[in-house]
Amino acid sequence: MWIILAGALAVLSPAKRFSVLLLTLATILGLFEDVLDWPAMVLLGAIAVIAWIRVENNARWIQLMSEAALVAIAIGLFVHFFPGFKNPRQVEDVQAGPLSLPFSFSYNFDKALIPFVLLICLPQLFRTKSAPPRLKILWLALLAAIPLLLYIAVKLGGLAVEPHWPEWLGSFMLANLFFVSLAEEAFFRGYLQQRLRQKGGPVAALLLTSLLFGVSHFPGGPLLMVFATFAGLIYGLAWQWSGRLWVATGIHFLFNMTHMLFFTYPALQH
Repeated sequence: MWIILAGALAVLSPAKRFSVLLLTLATILGLFEDVLDWPAMVLLGAIAVIAWIRVENNARWIQLMSEAALVAIAIGLFVHFFPGFKNPRQVEDVQAGPLSLPFSFSYNFDKALIPFVLLICLPQLFRTKSAPPRLKILWLALLAAIPLLLYIAVKLGGLAVEPHWPEWLGSFMLANLFFVSLAEEAFFRGYLQQRLRQKGGPVAALLLTSLLFGVSHFPGGPLLMVFATFAGLIYGLAWQWSGRLWVATGIHFLFNMTHMLFFTYPALQH
């Protein structure tokens, strides 16, 4: 089921109808496997009705109200607000290495729905006008910022260098790429930064979106919020320069995997 759901996300941009077909299949399997319950089905039905209303009625107030409803739903999915999703744990209180804090992660069906919901609001969610840097070498600088930011975290005592290759790495990669990185980038870069850029320009959009991305990590404490803000600047520039959601998602995934494979994850155990 989870491979099918990941496949639906992978082809959402180039093959929307096929993606919806895969999502429908994943939903049916989710019901049979007790991952989804009836409140989740009611929510999916409501999303479908809102999508139909948007397609059938171009009145400005309908478009505004339906977009507000869909964004509210996306936020609810992001914070696991809605009942009916029984996201299965993949690992529980494990350590990536002896110096790492114990952590758990799940496959999140609700969070995986975010790109579908936001694509209804914004057809150019996955690809929009780019603003590439004048010097292509700045792309290398952007990539170099990933280990640099992690190294700064080491110097500040939040992380330590600790290479590891845990047995559950494959499950982590699947969850992190499709159900974390893509979902978060769809909301913060594909939707929010794009909408803010339309209203207030690229610089303000980049800064505000990065700040909000940092704030969204408040459960991890102030140090994580600061580093998430700077990471958000990296992802935001990747999106702004390329105009492609998958580029920002790839950079986000690369950051998370560099962190996982070469440093204490999610943080240093004191």
